[in-house]
Amino acid sequence: MAKYSDIKGFTVQTVTSDPAASQASTATWASSTSINTARSSGGNAGTATSAIFISGSPTPAAVETWNGSSWTEVAELNTARITGGSTGFTGTAAIYAGGEASGPTANVETWDGSSFTETTDTPVSTRASNMFGSSTASVLTGGATGSPGATSSTSLLWNGSSWTSITEMGTDRNVGAEAGISTLGIIATGGYDPGQTISNVEQWNGSAWTEVSDVNTARAYGISSIAAGYNSYIICSGAPIDASPLKANTEFWDGSSWTELADLASAARSSGGAGGSSASALIFGGLNPSVTTDSFEWSGTPSALFQKTVEGQLYFNSTTNTFKETLFDIPAGTWSSGGSMNTQGYQLFSLGTQTAAIRAGGYGGPPVGYQGNAEQYNGSSWTALSAINDSRSNEGGNGSGTVTAGLIYGGNTPPRTGNTESWDGSSWTEVNDLNTARSGLAGVGTSTASLAFLGQDSPSYTTKVESWNGSSWTETTDANTARGGVVGIGQVYTAALAATGYSPSPPAPALVEDWNGTAWTEVAEVNTGRPNVASRSGTSTNGLIVSGGSRSVNCELWNGSSWTEIANVATGRYGLGGQGATSTAAVAFGGNTSSSDPAGVTTTEEFTVNLSNKTITAS
Repeated sequence: MAKYSDIKGFTVQTVTSDPAASQASTATWASSTSINTARSSGGNAGTATSAIFISGSPTPAAVETWNGSSWTEVAELNTARITGGSTGFTGTAAIYAGGEASGPTANVETWDGSSFTETTDTPVSTRASNMFGSSTASVLTGGATGSPGATSSTSLLWNGSSWTSITEMGTDRNVGAEAGISTLGIIATGGYDPGQTISNVEQWNGSAWTEVSDVNTARAYGISSIAAGYNSYIICSGAPIDASPLKANTEFWDGSSWTELADLASAARSSGGAGGSSASALIFGGLNPSVTTDSFEWSGTPSALFQKTVEGQLYFNSTTNTFKETLFDIPAGTWSSGGSMNTQGYQLFSLGTQTAAIRAGGYGGPPVGYQGNAEQYNGSSWTALSAINDSRSNEGGNGSGTVTAGLIYGGNTPPRTGNTESWDGSSWTEVNDLNTARSGLAGVGTSTASLAFLGQDSPSYTTKVESWNGSSWTETTDANTARGGVVGIGQVYTAALAATGYSPSPPAPALVEDWNGTAWTEVAEVNTGRPNVASRSGTSTNGLIVSGGSRSVNCELWNGSSWTEIANVATGRYGLGGQGATSTAAVAFGGNTSSSDPAGVTTTEEFTVNLSNKTITAS
């Protein structure tokens, strides 16, 4: 007889709707009560239930407040002007700074819920500035200082009574979108003269600006939702700096990346907006294409009911009558543009992860030749590092470790070399060479426990494999088939794949061998055989290979038993670098896109996979 404890199973949560990636992703736009006076290019502050719309064209002194259900015309500005910087966390306490009258102005007025009061002017006259914070503690940045004027990166801090100059933004801009408090803020998109629209985003920590992930759709004249802090807010609407075409896009910032959400019902630019959270916001007025009284409300699932997606969760959806699991849907992953490298190159050494990677050496330029330069990627931009000691290219895919403790080995100087260099986070040090000098080899592991395998030891190809113990290389079990231009997949030296490559005879280009720590075994071949691909993304049982060969755009996923073609990269190239601790977050960079171009490219692409709710089916 079976015991109850053996057959009773376990409890699965029942829900009426699938969990969502964020509250913002549950929200949509719906028409709301119209403002009284059609206008655009005004100031805005407050929340979705307590907001203020200040000034605007063609009524530069007009002011209206919102109480959550209706708009009321209230006391006008003392100095009529448009395109001022504005901020405030409620509709009863706001600040409006600078703006355009007969040119940029320095006027500043504060709102106390019933009237505007002139206060300390800004040190410099500006219009179309960005502003975030409260009415007594805020940052005013960017804008234009002439008419039409040069775009500025000037930043000022307001303490409730006076202005102080602070660190300038890295990128000049005006008519951007912003959110946050005076010590934690973010500025997104915007443009600069003459006629340049940008996707650039910068984050303020109270003392300095740092570039973070770009938005998906570059635009100016956009509206941000002022959320609590700076790490959860939305931007919507807008247009290129030349004002056409209008954009309806809405994007959500989760503190590290941007996600496209439901579009605005009617595309517009130069609207007013107010928020409070990424799932509760309001947009009003603007140009569509002429001035409008339109108002739209952004509303998502209430926080008490919202359920966030968590990897591995099982649940029963009572609405659809299905059992589901939340997981990373790798085949549905996508590639998007990342920050460009500072120096062109291909046949690179690489190590690290998607958001913390290093490229070192390679071939390209300018000047065209074997390179010694190194750069580090932080998930959005590249920064130059100390050069390696031995300028060279690899013609394969090796490199082990992280951005603070790494290892590169082998390559072509020419001639082929066994040179090995360790990285400690600030400098490269030559250590003991490989036993067999070669190029086109691959590797996996860490700075103290690595595996280097295969490659070309002129003029032949080799099956040799060596292990690194932190101080020296030791020959270990050979692979089965000699080849070069091979790529390694894996994070540890005891479990790796040696994929693709080239050799004098088939089937090397599609060949894959699996290393279990003691022996090599041939496993399923890739679908498209080609050498010089990018990888080191994922593990020996769940990994990616990207591009390569005759500049293929193919990306293939390994699940431990077979290969599946998934989303292509935008730019096919060979000799590119690639990194990723998992197959759900990878980066590919550099490479050569043309046989007639010896310089290589600076292109960077990122692979991202989102959590997805999948129905569990019997089979």
